[in-house]
Amino acid sequence: MIEAGLRVDAERNRQRILVAAEVLFLERGAGVSLDEVAKHARVGIGTLYRRFPTREALLAATSNERFLSVAETSRARDTDNDPGEALRQFLKELAMNTSVYQNLAASLGTVIQHGTPGCIAITEEGRRLLRRGQEAGVILRDASFEDVICMVSGISIAVEKDSAPVSRIAHLVDLLLNGMRMR
Repeated sequence: MIEAGLRVDAERNRQRILVAAEVLFLERGAGVSLDEVAKHARVGIGTLYRRFPTREALLAATSNERFLSVAETSRARDTDNDPGEALRQFLKELAMNTSVYQNLAASLGTVIQHGTPGCIAITEEGRRLLRRGQEAGVILRDASFEDVICMVSGISIAVEKDSAPVSRIAHLVDLLLNGMRMR
């Protein structure tokens, strides 16, 4: 994604930072030092901080495409699912995509507040699905999107070192939704 208004060299540096961050986050987790990211991208630390003033801003940018994909997939299949199942599938996919980088889950609530298109899409879709489930009477009315993100973070942290994360995530999301169901 090209940031509007950047000079060609600034955009090139931005892309180098994103590529370097992706490689290092995948290899060593979201806690890798930002100095290492800058060195790997062959830019100065000041250049990194001008584009991404915090680790969470960089995590939001590197997660942008994955988050957009989760939201778009959820909206595309929405007509095929009842409200509870639609929320279940969304939460499973969000937890899987939050588990891509070790330690991303710990800051998910802050990361999604960074206003990237992916963060906005995840937030809007999650709130829409939660509201839909509440309006249908299948999800507790006092459950908030922030509560859900907190629980998705916990699920993602729980499976970070799991050898079979897909089945474990599915099980934990089921437990979460069972606890949020209207009785």
